[in-house]
Amino acid sequence: MLSKNKIKYIRSLELKKNRKEEKVFVAEGHKLVDDLMGHFPCRLLTGTAEWFSSHPGCHADEVIEVGQEELSRVSLQKTPQEVLAIFEQPVYESDSKVISKSLCLALDNIQDPGNLGTIIRLADWFGIEDIFCSTGTVDVFNPKTVQATMGAIARVKVHYCDLPKLISSLKGIPVYGTFLDGNVIYSETLSANGLIVMGNEGNGISREVEALINRRLYIPNYPQERETSESLNVAIATAVVCAEFRRRLR
Repeated sequence: MLSKNKIKYIRSLELKKNRKEEKVFVAEGHKLVDDLMGHFPCRLLTGTAEWFSSHPGCHADEVIEVGQEELSRVSLQKTPQEVLAIFEQPVYESDSKVISKSLCLALDNIQDPGNLGTIIRLADWFGIEDIFCSTGTVDVFNPKTVQATMGAIARVKVHYCDLPKLISSLKGIPVYGTFLDGNVIYSETLSANGLIVMGNEGNGISREVEALINRRLYIPNYPQERETSESLNVAIATAVVCAEFRRRLR
């Protein structure tokens, strides 16, 4: 049974300042919790009797069995599932040298938690292991972001940094960005390493970061003379760009 203080504590983790202070994040649902177990230390594991009976090997600092109704009271999701866990936030060494050896993503002020989570999932699919986020990008440990990663957060390292400073430090490394006046991605030379910058949902890549990009790309609509939408969703655009980079390696 969950005490009132425990319920209050779990609910408090919906706020970034509390997650940051406690250095933890919340994950819900059997698939997500299953994927994260073993990757991050688990502070609290609370679930139904049915869930625990089918997961006898799961361990945590604190384990509490609850009913579905009680679990619904602490869930941060619209549709509560059978299990909720609190994990410790990982701490990664932010080494820009990885960009010279592999393909990485940079996110410039992405605001929507779902978009960030989806991009992390895309990165996982396309074998991109490091994402560098501006300090203005939404918190990766936002519950909606964590859920949207579908477990990819266990395999993709997300770093927060001064993005212009990071890009300025890259000497001789391709830095890609998507723009309406860029060169068509399908006819450009693409490298196996470097940084792909994706911009804010409404404003795109900031001017400060844009000035540092040395490879301007464009995702063309089809057919080009047809009237169409103003732009693509940032997660969709990321998928198109990453798919083309990886296609060149096959």
